[in-house]
Amino acid sequence: MSRRTKIVATIGPASESPESLKALIAAGADVCRLNLSHGTVEEHLARLRAVRDAAASSGRHVAVLADLPGPKIRAGSFPEGGVDLAPGSVVRFVPGDAPSSAHQISVDYDDLLTDVVMGDRIILGDGGISLRVVSVTGDAVLAEVESGGKTQGRPGVHLQCEGFTLRAPTAEDLELAEQMAVAGVDYIALSFARSAADIDALRAVVGDRARILAKVETGSAIAAIAEIADAADAVMVARGDLGIDVALEDVPHLQKRIIRHCVEVGTPVVTATQMLESMIDAPTPTRAEVSDVANAVFDGTDAVMLSGETAIGRDPALVVRTMATIAERAEREADYRQWGTRLVRAQRGRADGTAELDDSEFVADRISESIAHAAWQAADDVGASTIICCTRSGRCARNMARFRPAARLLGISPHESTRRALALSWGVEPLAVDEAASTDEMVWFAVERAVAGGWVAAGDTVVVIAGAPDRASGAAADVMRIVRVG
Repeated sequence: MSRRTKIVATIGPASESPESLKALIAAGADVCRLNLSHGTVEEHLARLRAVRDAAASSGRHVAVLADLPGPKIRAGSFPEGGVDLAPGSVVRFVPGDAPSSAHQISVDYDDLLTDVVMGDRIILGDGGISLRVVSVTGDAVLAEVESGGKTQGRPGVHLQCEGFTLRAPTAEDLELAEQMAVAGVDYIALSFARSAADIDALRAVVGDRARILAKVETGSAIAAIAEIADAADAVMVARGDLGIDVALEDVPHLQKRIIRHCVEVGTPVVTATQMLESMIDAPTPTRAEVSDVANAVFDGTDAVMLSGETAIGRDPALVVRTMATIAERAEREADYRQWGTRLVRAQRGRADGTAELDDSEFVADRISESIAHAAWQAADDVGASTIICCTRSGRCARNMARFRPAARLLGISPHESTRRALALSWGVEPLAVDEAASTDEMVWFAVERAVAGGWVAAGDTVVVIAGAPDRASGAAADVMRIVRVG
């Protein structure tokens, strides 16, 4: 059986050529990420077009994820060669964009002096340098270096303070989101989402032109994970900034909690940051990195993500092949059977707490979940080789993927945007099919398409789930058929 865990690969200078993109997709990339924190809009639009061309020539459905910069705070430029910040030394932080030194660091955050208080932490770069605020004066924040080191360029500045007022999406985020939505990306990632309201603000601009992925990278987002997973179309465990905002030793446990919740509610979840970081320069990963990827698979994540490894690494296609091999091997050991039993318990628990929902919404959710549960159980009982989900919006296939079935999972849809979006969902192989006039016709076309694509053979037993074709795209799947292929 083919790999079920999806791979997100970041596109950059090392992977943006048509040849590199084709190699990346052939190696197993399911989603291509555009990091809007670097480069121009024109460069990213060119990469989007190149990904579409490479996917078309490869005959695969590949989603494109545009990752917004978010409210990134940076220090003013340090001198060439950088400076060393010694533990115990006291550094002045001042608002502005003037050059920085070992004694005074400027920060492009106007509210620095009002938001920061004594005892707050200030972290530079990826977390290697941390300082503790000892006092706030009328013109500067004074902080003592707790963990020192060398810093250079314009490192990011992370403020761990309760009064932090800079929120996502920023005005720049909304402008970029509009441009990316018009261009036709499949997902837009919201950096530093802290609540459902942040997602709603982005949705007001994007509408239904793209799906929204919320990046969980703050303690506030952890506290609001239920509402964020409900409001967003996908979630990312962004361990880089999350590991700065919370204690490092908490990150693995939070990762498991986030993944478990997202799988239970049917929101695709991506695990990201430093998964095969050493392969930016090295031909093989470290043993710890291999274990990290495998453990994300064991956790049940829908997808694992590569950043600098494919954007600026020495061999992007090799990195993707390596990650695919690790994921496939881990899937042979993963205890996916547990998900079905856990989901039934979770669904019953949620049913007790959803009385305030509109009746039609509640009933549609229960029907869809019940059909998915029945299909999962039936596939196991009859030894079905494949579960076929006929879907317009992708909801039916995502509901089925929650159960992590042993049978192959096909997401068959007449809509190209839905098929590309399903490239992010665990185990779902997207396939195209024509519109059907009736449920019987829909089931027939679905099985016929699966056979034509080589996914199903004569003698196989398959389970097909669908909804009536004349319903709105968000309607529940309410039909299940067990078909013996002749």
